[in-house]
Amino acid sequence: MKRFSWLFCLFLWPSAPAYADRLPDLGEVDRSGLSVPAERRLGERIMLDIRRDPAYVVDAEVADYIDRLGQRLASQVEGGARQPFEFFVVRDATLNAFALPGGFIGMHTGLILAARSESELAGVLAHEISHVTQNHLARMFGNQSQAQLASLLSLAVALLAARSNPDVAVGAALAGQAGAIQHQLNFSRDFEREADRLGLDLMERAGFDVRGMASFFERMLQFGRLYENNAPGYLRTHPLTTERITDMENRIAQRPHRPAPDSVEFGLVRAKIKAYEGTPGAAVAGFAAQSRGDQSDRAAELRFGHAHALLRDNRPAQAEAELAALRRLGLDSPLVENLAAQLRLQRQDAQGALQILRTARQRHPEARALTYALIETEIGAGGTAGAAAAVELTRSELQLTPGDARLHALQSRAYAAQGKRLPQHRALAESYLIEGRLDEAILQLDLARQAGDGDFFEQSEVDARLRELRQRKQEELREARRR
Repeated sequence: MKRFSWLFCLFLWPSAPAYADRLPDLGEVDRSGLSVPAERRLGERIMLDIRRDPAYVVDAEVADYIDRLGQRLASQVEGGARQPFEFFVVRDATLNAFALPGGFIGMHTGLILAARSESELAGVLAHEISHVTQNHLARMFGNQSQAQLASLLSLAVALLAARSNPDVAVGAALAGQAGAIQHQLNFSRDFEREADRLGLDLMERAGFDVRGMASFFERMLQFGRLYENNAPGYLRTHPLTTERITDMENRIAQRPHRPAPDSVEFGLVRAKIKAYEGTPGAAVAGFAAQSRGDQSDRAAELRFGHAHALLRDNRPAQAEAELAALRRLGLDSPLVENLAAQLRLQRQDAQGALQILRTARQRHPEARALTYALIETEIGAGGTAGAAAAVELTRSELQLTPGDARLHALQSRAYAAQGKRLPQHRALAESYLIEGRLDEAILQLDLARQAGDGDFFEQSEVDARLRELRQRKQEELREARRR
């Protein structure tokens, strides 16, 4: 993800000093520099590139955990958020989190592992959410002239293009241009303090321990002082000072202390991230050393991580032994059941895996990763019955979460298993559209129209959707020409 570092600097909150110590309601300023729809489109364009990067985490359990944690906080925004949020994870050992235009918030795996409690992790997310809800990014764009804004967007496009070829030198001129733009985007201290203040409110309303924000940021500040030349990237875009930490602590002292225990998933997700770092052998050895004789409250996450590391190292029998030890601890988690199903599939026992997933989903209907795994297993088990069950499951789930791109893609696979080409391409088109891949969505609808295996009503729906998307494409082209 290092090739994205300059891009992130453009869309994070820079470190130029503020001209005042007061806390204005920056969220009420004029958004004329960047409208909400324009901001969303820009964010989708950047996300299109990020999703294609190998560092973008597609693991359903890790992604679902961070998204649910973020949505829990975002649901507490006073008056409701003006735009939807999407939270995602990037596999990168550095300590960083960032907000992109349009409500997209990313977090590095290094930061997840550095958090000592779920409330610390929530504190970082609450801070980023507050940057978005207070329109800080739009405010920074609003301070620029049209020429400067065009320059900024052009630079973003150039940096995205450079991503596809890491050998292309960005060059001193490009870096200098980025630095000049960054220095023009000021008010950072006010932005940071406001995001702290409102982030604490979100944490409190969502049921987290507000001390988590201060403890994590204070530790990062100390780390930055000790390793000045290797400070976390987060500190370069979110300037931390002793005064800011003190202000945070003073605000926390005025609130009642409400401890918040970590969820089971917090430890398990961190363990799974560790299990897929480095080489499989090193991951196994690391967990084996930590697990030996550990009777603490971390025993479950160490067993879970060790089992995943063993599975990754193609040692399923030993992974089964770790799972058995994990079950003896009496842990009830969808992540454990998903692991059990994976081990059944490793033994070519698809029916056993299906039984585990169906039972677990009844106990944990909110666990999206279980639903995805059940659909994939139904499809993979083969036969018309499995494909039909997968289609019905995706239909019922999409009624609840119509904006889930992964569900649409799974539905496309289920229809393909049935040999139904029109709905296969139509479902994939919807998945692409949600991800901002308009051209590819249009292509899939074209393929659906040409499939020739739909009835009159299905064909009419595809034709109408295709006209709609082509019109949207024309509008985007006209808008681009007006800039």
